[in-house]
Amino acid sequence: MLLESIEAHNFRNLSGEIFWGEGLNVISGDNGQGKTNWLEAIYLLATTKSFRTQRPQEAIRFGENLSVVRGRVSRAQDVHRDLQVTLQGSSKTLSLNGKRESVASYLSQLNVVSFTADELEVVRGGPDARRRFLDRGVVSLHHSYVQTLADYQRVIKQKNRLLQDISDSETNIENARELIEPWNEQIINLGAIIHRARLDYVGRLSQSLQQRLFEREEVTIRYVSALEGKGDLEAYEALIKERLLLRLNAEISSGYSLIGPHRDDLEILFDGRDIRTYGSSGQQRSALILLDLAAISVYYSWHNEYPLFLMDDVDAELDQKRIGHLLEYLEGRTQTFITTSKNDLIKGFAARAKLIEVRDGLASGGGRTGAERTIVTSADSI
Repeated sequence: MLLESIEAHNFRNLSGEIFWGEGLNVISGDNGQGKTNWLEAIYLLATTKSFRTQRPQEAIRFGENLSVVRGRVSRAQDVHRDLQVTLQGSSKTLSLNGKRESVASYLSQLNVVSFTADELEVVRGGPDARRRFLDRGVVSLHHSYVQTLADYQRVIKQKNRLLQDISDSETNIENARELIEPWNEQIINLGAIIHRARLDYVGRLSQSLQQRLFEREEVTIRYVSALEGKGDLEAYEALIKERLLLRLNAEISSGYSLIGPHRDDLEILFDGRDIRTYGSSGQQRSALILLDLAAISVYYSWHNEYPLFLMDDVDAELDQKRIGHLLEYLEGRTQTFITTSKNDLIKGFAARAKLIEVRDGLASGGGRTGAERTIVTSADSI
């Protein structure tokens, strides 16, 4: 899998087109010039989301109402596909080879694994960041899982609203049980799919984990269900059904759904200790990279091709030694995109990378090597 080129129109401060190298691509420039914006554009093209905001529409250039990011992807057997994400107002349109595409189908076209400052929440933050990390991995293997997650989130939202209404109206417990039962049935069915998908993915990650790429300490991971210790997790549907019945009063009192995989977590240990509490900043960064590399390996084992790897501000996140180990591991595996503002690093990469300099959103060094292509600038033209 290769991203041959990308072009941007009114996406933050970006304009123009870049043709990428097949291996290491180094995006350099002073702070505030748009290096990270180009990585964000790649991430958006692959995932339809931003790693910097929950609302990609916020990336539309100020004063404009339309933003387009377009790229050409090559896959095995010289198959080329043109992908495009159009942001307009509060809407987002996806297209493949000029035709509108559903999210599930679109997400199978280009996959990325990214290491950014925000992604450090996986090893430093709360369980929600780790659940998102796992769900992205499952989606990379099973694209229909996107719909499962959307359905589950819709059910939880609707149940929470109902729980709050019941609490406010002081509905008796029998009537409350009857009202909530249809939503609980969906939580049981969808929750079981999510639980088993995550559990399977963590097993694959664990098998692929390069535990000592940077440090002597050993990294281990384990999926932790919120129902752990409450019964037989092998019989997940029966267990979650039982817990939903037992915790009904507590859910009504709180106004929120307390049972389900939306409360699960991923345990990450460094030499048997919780990485969030006991890991140094360097150890946390190393652990996240190891998880990212494991995700790359799992993706390759499943699809027989590598995803893209994105790393923002590489010199701020890793020391020279770790950078060397990481790039040595990735060489010959992934098409890699990193940003830096350090001249000594840029010189060190010169012999092995395609160098691209960014000034005020414009890139030099990513020259055109193929036929000219015109970017679509209207959602109605897709």
